[in-house]
Amino acid sequence: MNNRYAIVLAAGQGTRMKSSLTKVLHPVCGKPMVQHVIDQLSSLQLDEIITVVGRSADEVRNQIGTKSQFVVQEEQLGTGHAVQQAEPILGTNKGTTLVVAADTPLLTSETLESVFQYHEQEQAKVTVLTAHAEDPNGYGRVIRDEQGDVARIVEHKDASPKEQEVQEINTAIYCFDNEALFESLQNVSNDNAQGEYYLPDVIEILKNNGEKIAAYQSKNFDETLGVNDRVALSRAEKAMRRRINESHMRNGVTLIDPDQTYIGLDVKIEQDAILYPGSVLEGNTYIATGAEIGPHTEINNCTVGQDTTIKQSVAHESQIGNRVKIGPYAHIRPASTLSDDVKVGNFVELKKVSFGEGSKASHLSYIGDAEVGNGVNIGCGTITVNYDGQNKHLTTIQDDAFIGCNSNLVAPVTVGNGAYVAAGSTITDDVPDRALSIARSRQTNKDGYADKINQAKKD
Repeated sequence: MNNRYAIVLAAGQGTRMKSSLTKVLHPVCGKPMVQHVIDQLSSLQLDEIITVVGRSADEVRNQIGTKSQFVVQEEQLGTGHAVQQAEPILGTNKGTTLVVAADTPLLTSETLESVFQYHEQEQAKVTVLTAHAEDPNGYGRVIRDEQGDVARIVEHKDASPKEQEVQEINTAIYCFDNEALFESLQNVSNDNAQGEYYLPDVIEILKNNGEKIAAYQSKNFDETLGVNDRVALSRAEKAMRRRINESHMRNGVTLIDPDQTYIGLDVKIEQDAILYPGSVLEGNTYIATGAEIGPHTEINNCTVGQDTTIKQSVAHESQIGNRVKIGPYAHIRPASTLSDDVKVGNFVELKKVSFGEGSKASHLSYIGDAEVGNGVNIGCGTITVNYDGQNKHLTTIQDDAFIGCNSNLVAPVTVGNGAYVAAGSTITDDVPDRALSIARSRQTNKDGYADKINQAKKD
């Protein structure tokens, strides 16, 4: 197999995005556009990936890391000029070079591999990736000859009425014979209205030299979509969401309303899980079989066990066991671990907590910086008072303890095995195993006092 290279064009600022963030770093389904392109190229095992960066070079480098080499286009003088910046690395190499824009996040490795194979099979000097557009308005048209080879590529504004009827469009993604590419770039002129060096001019140069120009048509127009503004960004997001959701459904996951379900690229979901509308799953989240997520639930970087139910709740960076019931309106904050058969009910917030098997916090509680054993019942309104103004402290509630409603556990403090804390108590000292702790003032009733209050109001 020939040596294979890729040049990723990521130097443009993207002024039509109207953003301080450079265009190629805008996310689609939670991942920057340029990262989508780099990840697909990386799976092809190329000999070299070179990314051309410009005004936001450091930010792009930091995003991509070691998956690519980088060259800088100091002045934005067109796509041909951008490719020329890779000449010190690739200029004399034999092989095939793919040139792709960093604002094409929907491209797949399968399509790119097909372009490589077709180019090498046809022994062409350049192969254009094309697509069929139902509405080709604004796109350059690919005009083929009687043999099916590319005769020329004509821009929309220059196309004749008959040529404008052609629905095969140029995606501006190309495979080149590497040596022919850099030799031809030496002859590209900037004698045009913009004073720039255009990469498509290489095609005309090669054509005039009698070289073969091929075209490979993508099976999916959406895949070739380039993002130049926020409208196109939203279209790319929608297309990517649809692709992700359809993949999960074909693998046995039920999405009640795919249009209202948002799943990140790195999310893994086992078959027979059910996602209700308004579910947002992001990061390295894993959902096990039989789990039910939503409606209106956000999960980020979590593992969710079998047959667990999470409704109208938020969970971040936590481990959630099997048969757990969460919500509605619970908040599982980072570094929490919930064992099997736990219940976290409405308006309960957990932070940096380990919750043992079968333990419950059914409603209206904050449990933070705590170790909760097995079989613990935490009553309504319980608070672990974990912060003294300078440091966080640990609350330990051991197996089978019972915490009465409206209790404050002032950390550091331990409630022992099988111990009881009476409702309304503020616990500042450890509670021994199987003890009952009561920490509240004795009730005093003053007969007739309400009548005095009411009379004072009248006076």
